[in-house]
This record gives sequence, structure tokens and C-alpha cells, in this order.
Amino acid sequence: MNRRDLLSTVAVALGFGMLSRVFAGEHDGSAAGLTETFEITKTDAEWKRTLTPAQYDVLRKHGTEPAWSSPLNKEHRKGTFLCAACALPLYPSRTKFESGTGWPSFWAPLDGAIGTSVDRSLLDVRTEAHCSRCGGHIGHVFDDGPAPTGKRYCMNGVAMTFSPSN
Repeated sequence: MNRRDLLSTVAVALGFGMLSRVFAGEHDGSAAGLTETFEITKTDAEWKRTLTPAQYDVLRKHGTEPAWSSPLNKEHRKGTFLCAACALPLYPSRTKFESGTGWPSFWAPLDGAIGTSVDRSLLDVRTEAHCSRCGGHIGHVFDDGPAPTGKRYCMNGVAMTFSPSN
């Protein structure tokens, strides 16, 4: 291999490395490394034991479930949506709306339930939403929601459970 081929190979490898970091999601904070402190903390091994693989991927590794895959998209009963990792009440059902995005969407969380951080993944800057008690990644917040807040809390259903009320 000559020097030119070697340099080309190194450049391509570095480029792929940078792209993989972008698409894997570089966050200013991650579930395990947010600058906030949380009431509930566990080691990575403990989270892996207590969450399903899909929950772990979303809540702890900032994954995203496939659009239209969550049963919570069709959940329209009166009740509360809870964090799947720590059972903190996050959203009242009265704030849920049909966004057409394929993920459960809400126009407002319960007071103090959601924290936010900057997410610089996917070649964009977004606002990440996480559980204020355990730091689990729930989804993202956008400024294209309905009144009265104008917000769309676009959440991963696998990161939540639902508790119906009478």
C-alpha cells in the first residue's frame, strides 16, 4: 500500500467514525451522564436487569422505538402515563393528542415530571425530555404542538406505562 492509499483509507475510516457517532446520538447529557442528580440512580447493570431490552435501549441509551409500534398510541382512557423505569407520573391523559407522528404525543407534562437537555444527535439540535426522578430518556419536545402550550412532547411509548383511573 502506498502513502496515498494509506491516507485515503485513514480519512475514510475517520469519516465513518464521525458519522457513526452522529447517528448513534451524541448528547450533552445522557441518562447515565446528565449533569443533574436524580432521586433514583442505578448502575448500568442494575438498569439492564430491571428493564426490558427495548426499555433499556430507549431509557438509558437514547434509542427510539419504531413509529406506530407502541400500544400507547391507541390509549385513550382517562388516566396517567408513567415512567417505565421508576413509575413517576409524567403525563395526564387529558394532555394527550393525535400528532400523526407515530409516537404518543402530549401538549404538557405534569408539574416537575420532565427535565430537558440539549440533544445534538442526527445532525440537528433538539430538546430531549427525560424523567426528572431517574433521568431516563423519554423523547423530545418540539414547538409545533396545539394550544394552550404550543408544545409537542413526542414520547417513546416503550419508555412509559399507563395507569387508568376511574
